[in-house]
Amino acid sequence: MSGTEDSERQFAVRESQGPAEVVLKARRAQPFFGRHPWVFAGAIHHVNAGSEQSLQAGSVVRLVSAEGRFVAWGLYNAQSRIVVRLYSWDPQAGLDAAFWQQRVRQAVQLRRQLFNLQAADCGCRLIFSESDRLSGLTVDQYGSCLLVQFTSLALYQHREAIIAALQSECQPAGIWLRTEKGMREAEGLEVVDGLLSGLEPASPLFISEHGLQFGVDVRHGQKTGCYLDQRDNRIAVARYAGGASVLDAFCFSGGFGIAAAKLGGAKSVLGVDSSESALVLARENARLNGVAERCEYLNEDVRTALEGMVDAGRQFDLVVLDPPRMARARSGIDRALNGYLRFNELGVRVVRPGGILATCSCSGLVTRAEFMEVISETARQSGRDIQILEQHGQPPDHPISATCPESEYLKVVICRVV
Repeated sequence: MSGTEDSERQFAVRESQGPAEVVLKARRAQPFFGRHPWVFAGAIHHVNAGSEQSLQAGSVVRLVSAEGRFVAWGLYNAQSRIVVRLYSWDPQAGLDAAFWQQRVRQAVQLRRQLFNLQAADCGCRLIFSESDRLSGLTVDQYGSCLLVQFTSLALYQHREAIIAALQSECQPAGIWLRTEKGMREAEGLEVVDGLLSGLEPASPLFISEHGLQFGVDVRHGQKTGCYLDQRDNRIAVARYAGGASVLDAFCFSGGFGIAAAKLGGAKSVLGVDSSESALVLARENARLNGVAERCEYLNEDVRTALEGMVDAGRQFDLVVLDPPRMARARSGIDRALNGYLRFNELGVRVVRPGGILATCSCSGLVTRAEFMEVISETARQSGRDIQILEQHGQPPDHPISATCPESEYLKVVICRVV
């Protein structure tokens, strides 16, 4: 949260007749008429609490311009940087159980066009927050299990209707709740991971993608258990792996390296990750796919490992850099860019001349243009020529909202380093 947002957080709350209204400051309504779903405190002039309800986290509110013109319906949470999340621009809509049912149904319909959701080894993202007009909700499917993650306290207050909609649309064997770190501080959301309905998920569950099989730990694995968004990018990178020595940095459960070995024909893979539990799963996945003899895993901080390789003069034919999200707020963008620059400088130095660097960013607040500038600066500072061969993003089960550019978060750039 910026200092400006923080200082303007204490907007006045007034009483009024009818539903609660959030009134925008003059000349601050344009982004929301344009259907951006996040209303920060700095855009709000005051709140009319309304006579139909007490105003609290999860309250349905009307967003109106300074002139009193209706903008959208949203959910309120004064504890969040995003004070109002917007869900409907229809003045007649009601954010009731039928509304959430329809939104869930529309999201699932897209995935039915992309996947066989009845398959026991199906792995896909069913609901992707803002991109499915359900800001603050992520749902992944792993076979017959659904994994649900709320990143909005306001939307969490409507969980019963949402869970009922998921049960109606998908008939899962079980629904498991995961909570992202930092939600208590960011949203005031204090929940414990656990079973919401049905049967507890097996550990691991198994999914299939492009002829590969992966075990997924939905209870304890990073994020929601598996990086489903890199599904197609693993295949793109594997095309460069024929006969290659591969370094898979931030390898998590082994996806890029295992694809390089099994589908691309890599001669060797070294996966590096700071999480030993992730590497246990990576080793099991390598065995599951019949490439364990070509895959080695190192439990070490990635930056430390890269620096050690540079000092030792060790190089690889193909290097994959897929770090975790580095910017969670706009105030952290500069730090994130510096972090990406340092990792890419190290990555370039362990790529043999003529080799391939596949570098990734999953920080939505870092734009593609900013990430490309990182790669340009890497070339300048390293003295190595870098050729951009391919650029990729997120797959269609992680769609991008045309009115919420932050939903385009994944950048994958495949480069040749001369």
